[in-house]
Parts: sequence; structure tokens; C-alpha cells
Amino acid sequence: MKPRPFQFLDVPRRLPKELPANVRVLGWQEIYGGFDAAGAAEQGARCLDCGNPYCEWKCPVHNPIPDWLALVREGRLFEAAELAHSTNPLPEVCGRVCPQDRLCEGDCTLNTGFEAVTIGSIEKYIVDEAFRQGWRPDLSAVRATGRRVAVVGAGPAGLACADRLVRAGIEAHVFDRHAQVGGLLTYGIPAFKLEKSVMDIRRAVLEGMGVRFHLGTEVDAALGGELLRDFDALFLGTGATTPVDAGLPGQALPGVLSALPFLVANARRQRGERHADDPAIELAGRRVLVLGGGDTAMDCVRSALRLGAAQVTCAYRRGEADMPGSRREVKNARDEGVRFLFHRQPLAIEGAGQATGVRLVETRAAAGRGGAIETVPGSEQVEGADVVILSFGFRASPAPWWGEHGIALDGAGRVRTDGTSGATSHPKAFAGGDNVRGADLVVTAVHDGREAAHAIARKLGPGNRVG
Repeated sequence: MKPRPFQFLDVPRRLPKELPANVRVLGWQEIYGGFDAAGAAEQGARCLDCGNPYCEWKCPVHNPIPDWLALVREGRLFEAAELAHSTNPLPEVCGRVCPQDRLCEGDCTLNTGFEAVTIGSIEKYIVDEAFRQGWRPDLSAVRATGRRVAVVGAGPAGLACADRLVRAGIEAHVFDRHAQVGGLLTYGIPAFKLEKSVMDIRRAVLEGMGVRFHLGTEVDAALGGELLRDFDALFLGTGATTPVDAGLPGQALPGVLSALPFLVANARRQRGERHADDPAIELAGRRVLVLGGGDTAMDCVRSALRLGAAQVTCAYRRGEADMPGSRREVKNARDEGVRFLFHRQPLAIEGAGQATGVRLVETRAAAGRGGAIETVPGSEQVEGADVVILSFGFRASPAPWWGEHGIALDGAGRVRTDGTSGATSHPKAFAGGDNVRGADLVVTAVHDGREAAHAIARKLGPGNRVG
């Protein structure tokens, strides 16, 4: 497509076709379709090609967004895919699950008076279509170094690290306790945001690049010691999966679930996998109340609807504008029928032998205390519920053997690193993602895995820098 100056004046922002809310709640497929070549080119041509691309700098991995938008406009799909992978080892994932409204699209210059370029949907198109047409990363110029690195965790940080290691000629072995790759991309994020076939394709691509997966493998103290001894380096990308405990009275009652086990159990059931620790998730005809306001809470409310809940409510202690997750996810949840109670703080789970509701109190901004809130006296009420899902965030989940091998942690149980390369207090160990940052975004985990791989390649020898 020949560029036309100021095309954004004539062409409005368009997203791929979206399934109607009353249809999409009946299944688990992704709610957004994909662009075809013409649609992606048309939307990409809206880009101003700013001299100082704010979108690129707001992106945690600093994707060269204007450049691959131009390649899409020119029909140079494989080059766009190569460029997208130059900064992001998982672009098709980030195109789906990144909160673009708070990152690249949120800083698009066209947001001033016009609507942002549909960056995320075009990123998704580039990789999906390139893979469909047979494109694969070209590693023909890579020369084996004879070095081997163990990666613990097959989530976004671990997969990003493994991708960059094999591009540097370093053998990458990825260990994970789950039966499939992806970590929470597979077992946490519901399929209506990220269909699991996406991760199946990415696994095949990585295996074709030479990554070796050791799945269904729990890395305990014995195996951890072997990995540190037998490999040239170790990367820890184990995430943050320990739920924040709000200490609510009654939270041990039957009918009270923690968000992550709920989501993992549902994902396993959809894949035909079972685990003895999975909670029962029979929600048909029941009233579900989710406590929390982040993206995980939105995953829970939207999953509950698809599991047949009669009523789904989300209670959050602040206002809608203060919710930490994606605005798009809140809108999707509301469109699908979720009821929101803002400025409600939980005090206790009610019930005798079974949860029957949550005692809530209204909140308001505390005068003269910045962003602090306070409760409103006399405003307590009980919101009835048959199932209560707790979604208050997650903390790092350090393995005991890390300390045994001199991998230092901070007071919150996160791995201490040098802050740039992911190097830890152990000379052979690196770390990145949520086990360093605390619960954060997929794209920041990808960034950390990528940067750790760069650092490992530099450490293991000259000429091994990842390109």
C-alpha cells in the first residue's frame, strides 16, 4: 500500500471483529478475531511515523513499532515478523495480553485528538499470519558454542530467555512442573484472551530452534544442585504464584477459592488434565463474588460467567479509575454481564459451614492523605454469594533450595539481582520476571528473560552476545 500523508484523518481506528457478548460467554474462544492483510495495512498506515515514537519507549521491550507497521503497510510480512522478534521473543502473546491501553497505544501520538493506532492487533496479525505462511526464525548463521544453560520455568521469562540463548548458539534446557509450556500463559490466562493453540505453536517453533523442554519435572533441591553443577549457567523464571493473604475471617470456609488455583484448575480441565490439588469449580446456577480489581480478578469473573454462574459480582475497594488492570478487560467484563461494586472493602466472609456472602464496608478518599482511603462508618452490608473468589495479588514463591545454594532473597522473598542483567548472588545463577519484580506484566517478564540471556551469553564467552 502506497503511504498517504495523514491517513488517520480519513481512516478511523478499527479493531478486528469482536464476538458479541451474548455469544462469546457461551464458549472459550478468543473474543477478538484477526486482521487480514488489507485491514492490517490500512490500520498500520494510520501511524504518523513520529520522529520520537512514544509508543516504542512506553513498550517495556522497546519494540520498533513504527518500523514494523511500515513493513506491514508495504506487504513485507516476513520482514515484519523478523523485526518483531528482534526485540520480543513472544510478540503474538504480547499482542493479545498486553494492556496496550496503558502502554504503547496509551502513548500513541494520535491519542491527542484522534484514536491510537491498533498496535496490539497488528502485532498479533504479523506473527499469526507469518507462522501460518511458514515463516520461522532463521538460525542458519548461528554457530554452536558448546555451552549449556538450564532454565527453570517455562513461563514468559523462561521462554524469552531460552529463545535468546539458542540464537547465541547456547543449548537451552527448560524445566517446568507443568505438562505444557507457557506457565500462566497456558494455565492462568483464560483461553478467551489467549487460545492455547497459540502456545502449542510457540512450543513447536522453539523446539525447531533447538530448545529442549523437560516438562512435568519439579526442580527440587537435588535437581537444582545438579543443574548448578552440570550446566554453565542457570536462569530462574518461576514467577510469583503465592497469593496475598488478606487475613479475612471466614476465608477457610467451603465455597471460598483462591484466584490462581481456580484459573489453573479450569485450564487443566479444558486441556483434559487433572491434578489432585485442583479445587472443585462447579459454578452453574450459583452466585459468584470476586474480591479484587486487577486483571486476574477480571479473568475470574469472566471465567465464572462461562462456567454458568447465575450472577457474577466484582467488589473493589477503590473506584473504577483506580483499578490496576486493563481498562479493556473491565469493559469486556461489564459487557458480558459482570456487576461491579466499587468503593467496597471486604471485612469478613459470612457463613456457617459454607460461605453465604461477604461483609463489605463502603470506602472513600481520606482527606489530606494523598491516595489513602478510609471506611465510611455505619455503611457495612452483606453481599450474598455462594462462591467467593479471592484475588488480592501474588507474591514470589521462592524454593527452599535457592537459599541453600547461596541465591539471596529480599525481605519479600524475591530474588535479589543486580537490577540490569538478572545476575544473582550465585555466580552461575540469573533470574527475572515476577520472582524478581513481584507480580507484574507478561511483557516485563519477557524483557527480563531476554536481558538475562544477553548477560549469560556475555558471561560465557566472547562472540556469544545475543542479536
